[in-house]
Amino acid sequence: MTTISDNLQGVRERIAQACNTVGRDVNAVTLLAVSKTFGPEEVAEAIAAGQRAFGENYVQEGVEKVLALRATHADAGLQWHCIGPVQSNKTRLVAAHFDWVQSVDRLKIAERLSEQRPEGLLPLQVCLQVNVDGGANKSGVAPDALPALAHAVAGLPGLRLRGLMCIPEPAPDFDSQRGLFLRARGLFDDLNAQGLNLDTLSLGMSDDLDAAVAAGSTMVRVGRAIFGSRPRG
Repeated sequence: MTTISDNLQGVRERIAQACNTVGRDVNAVTLLAVSKTFGPEEVAEAIAAGQRAFGENYVQEGVEKVLALRATHADAGLQWHCIGPVQSNKTRLVAAHFDWVQSVDRLKIAERLSEQRPEGLLPLQVCLQVNVDGGANKSGVAPDALPALAHAVAGLPGLRLRGLMCIPEPAPDFDSQRGLFLRARGLFDDLNAQGLNLDTLSLGMSDDLDAAVAAGSTMVRVGRAIFGSRPRG
């Protein structure tokens, strides 16, 4: 039976191979371990194996883990990303406890996060979630509405706009996956050409991270390949 440490090593090797294939520096791709539905004990195993950045989909569950693990690993330099949908009634929790939020797709949510980010904390690092393929069941701002949202969010105090995140519908093969991710890369490049200083392209998960790296992803969000099948939820 493989351990979380073994799984992490395997994912890191997979990222390194994907980078090598397309001539990218492996240090240009950050691994975000998606720990939703797993408890502090499993996350602590990942921390012991050198992982520092974690993603949570459910705000309340995530905050409980943030508080527990910051208490026990105060000097570990942990970084917490909210990667799930953010409802208006949860913005205060996100603003107070997370370092990043990758799933902003409405100006109203960004404005609330800006207003509610506590003084004394570093700016909340923000990615805009974009719906690159028009999937009816996917969250995300439509590509044609992205520039206006990006420029508005970039001007909000207490936030720092870092880039884009997307979760396209599953595609059947590498080329199809890469093609979807290249749409996001094109939007990212367009925003930078408009004067926004973006550095983060959060693309790819357990099943398609190789194609995401080939398309230029700077952050891959991996859960199942690290922690195994979800125990609940």
